[in-house]
Amino acid sequence: MALSDYVNTFGQLMLHRYGERVHKLAIHAGFTCPNRDGSKGRGGCTFCNNASFNPAGHQPTSIAAQLAAGRRVIGQFSKARRFLAYFQAYTNTYAAHEVLVALYAQALTEPDVIGLSIGTRPDCVPEMTLDLLAGYHDQGLEIWLELGLQSAFDQTLARVRRGHGLAEYRQAVSAARARGIPVCTHLIIGLPGETAAHWRQTLDIVLELGVDGLKLHPLHVVRNTRLAGQWRRGEYRPLTLHEYTRAAADLVQRTPPQVVFHRLTGTAPPDLLLAPDWCAHKWPVLNGVEAELKRRGTRQGQPDLVLRATQEETYLAI
Repeated sequence: MALSDYVNTFGQLMLHRYGERVHKLAIHAGFTCPNRDGSKGRGGCTFCNNASFNPAGHQPTSIAAQLAAGRRVIGQFSKARRFLAYFQAYTNTYAAHEVLVALYAQALTEPDVIGLSIGTRPDCVPEMTLDLLAGYHDQGLEIWLELGLQSAFDQTLARVRRGHGLAEYRQAVSAARARGIPVCTHLIIGLPGETAAHWRQTLDIVLELGVDGLKLHPLHVVRNTRLAGQWRRGEYRPLTLHEYTRAAADLVQRTPPQVVFHRLTGTAPPDLLLAPDWCAHKWPVLNGVEAELKRRGTRQGQPDLVLRATQEETYLAI
């Protein structure tokens, strides 16, 4: 058995759709964020240090060079010949329209790039940008709009200094889906002050509004963030690996089988990661989620066993 026997994974979706492996190649295109440049805030979210996940650090090279580097890395473990350009770092719709057109075009000129995955905030997707992405989608390109919601609770979003609320997400996802643009929503498990009940309700709200894909991330503490200071002072306790794998399995069970999981965990480089140490590696987490679903004898889209396993647990992240 494999994880894809229990979860509708993005990799399997691409394999079925195109008859071969398709991988995302991460790109840092030099964007910033309204929560950093003063438009909505300074310093970003309490947990955010983009160096922990952007592929080129603070000095992005050309898009062509980044795609070439990504191909070399993926070539070490996969024979994939088709790729999505994943605009990942910071807010990848936060620029003038003509800038977006030029940057996206640079990626799409690569002959093996069959589409785009655009990571952004729900408050940064104007109609012109959505129309642009819808145009690509109508041309037959593989297009995904990845919206970082993290939590459906405005109190939580304010606590982590997110700079937007659920209302902006509701508007963005409605406008995107009205244009036929597939939406992948990012959710963080373990945000300060939240319990398993919050995570389940966030998922339920996202599913009710309509979504095509999901990414689940454990909240981890990295250097040079406000969260790092809270952790050092004992004001925040990260989840254990056991707590996270059970929580992720719960959410997988509650998710309809047609929704695609692009990711079930997130990692940070060891030189930046402070806690928890298990967030340095993805395979123990993925194997843990698979093992938990196997133990329960269930899979994605079978929520009847969820509360039986978790109704007494709160997983409170202080």
